[in-house]
Amino acid sequence: MEKQLQKEKIFTKDFVLICLANFFIFLGFQMTLPTIPLFVEELGGNDQLIGFVVGIFTFSALLLRPYAGNALETKGRGFVYLLGLAIFALSVGSFGFLTSIGLLFLMRVVQGVGWGFSTTASGTIASDLIPVTRRGEGMGYYGLSGNLALAFGPSLGLILTGVISFSSFFLICAGLGLVALILSSRITYKKVEQKPVKEKGKLDLYEKGALKPSILMFFITVTFGGIAAFLPLFAADKHISGIQIYFLLYALALMITRTFAGQLYDRKGHQAVFIPGTLLILAAMILLAWLPNSLVLYVAAISYGLGFGMVQPALQAWSIEKVQVNRRGMATATFYSFFDLGVGIGAMAFGQISHLFGYSSIYRTSAVSIVISMLLYYIFLFKDRRISK
Repeated sequence: MEKQLQKEKIFTKDFVLICLANFFIFLGFQMTLPTIPLFVEELGGNDQLIGFVVGIFTFSALLLRPYAGNALETKGRGFVYLLGLAIFALSVGSFGFLTSIGLLFLMRVVQGVGWGFSTTASGTIASDLIPVTRRGEGMGYYGLSGNLALAFGPSLGLILTGVISFSSFFLICAGLGLVALILSSRITYKKVEQKPVKEKGKLDLYEKGALKPSILMFFITVTFGGIAAFLPLFAADKHISGIQIYFLLYALALMITRTFAGQLYDRKGHQAVFIPGTLLILAAMILLAWLPNSLVLYVAAISYGLGFGMVQPALQAWSIEKVQVNRRGMATATFYSFFDLGVGIGAMAFGQISHLFGYSSIYRTSAVSIVISMLLYYIFLFKDRRISK
């Protein structure tokens, strides 16, 4: 009995280390999230260029995730994770020394490589360490580490860039990546059985069992591309203060949701969290499209945080729910690939949309994307029930 209880324990030394490492790398990333658009503006860029600089990061991460998923099974979890963290830290540290948007664009590609490797590895490592019967709950706790970074990162980034140079700021962000690298070097990584040799000529680009939740995640993270790249500029354009508070409230709402959404998923499945979560995100998009004052901005932050905090860990747990152990790396890569694709397409498309129709059109379009995700969810449920009969 004691041995069984030990197996069901979530907070082991290694799980705590992966959460801490995840916190520091996400803190370094979240600090750059609202400040990269400001840096592009300082270099002379407009909304369209901001969208491309933000979006290319996610596309380079997207292209590398399938390789990262395969490397996790062939070269080991630690190799992929440490390599990704090192690339991320070096690329971010270089930003402040760049003097043209072209060079920044190039280094954002490199940063995306590091991000694709590190986040694919981190999510896979966390799933290795969590007991199967508590996977939803454990992924929720793991997600909290990123949410804590989100609670402080954007606001801290905006504050720091107001008082120090961009060169110093990006070196601080790189230093946080190095802290994550040191912490991750102390983890004892689990070995997994070698996956079967692929058929000759067959490319292993995705995990089929993770496609449904990943597709749903794509239509949801399209909205995140519009928030990350353009909400600070939209608020400034409307002379609405409190964008730092928006990111803080959003992150706090995420953390609150993480305390119960994962357990709800474990007990009742994704149906109990997906629809309520997407309805909250839809409400947030409608409020942002309206955005008359700071109060509405804050309500939208809470609504979006609660909704995203319910949906994201549930879909991530769903993506690895029925795959073999030696396919978790590829399942995680598939999930984050669609996550990145949504953010990247959102940022790039919304750069064009805002240029033509204004910032509020970003969030009206985002609301449509959420409705599509909800419709697809019901289609997937209907098909699964027909197959199970």
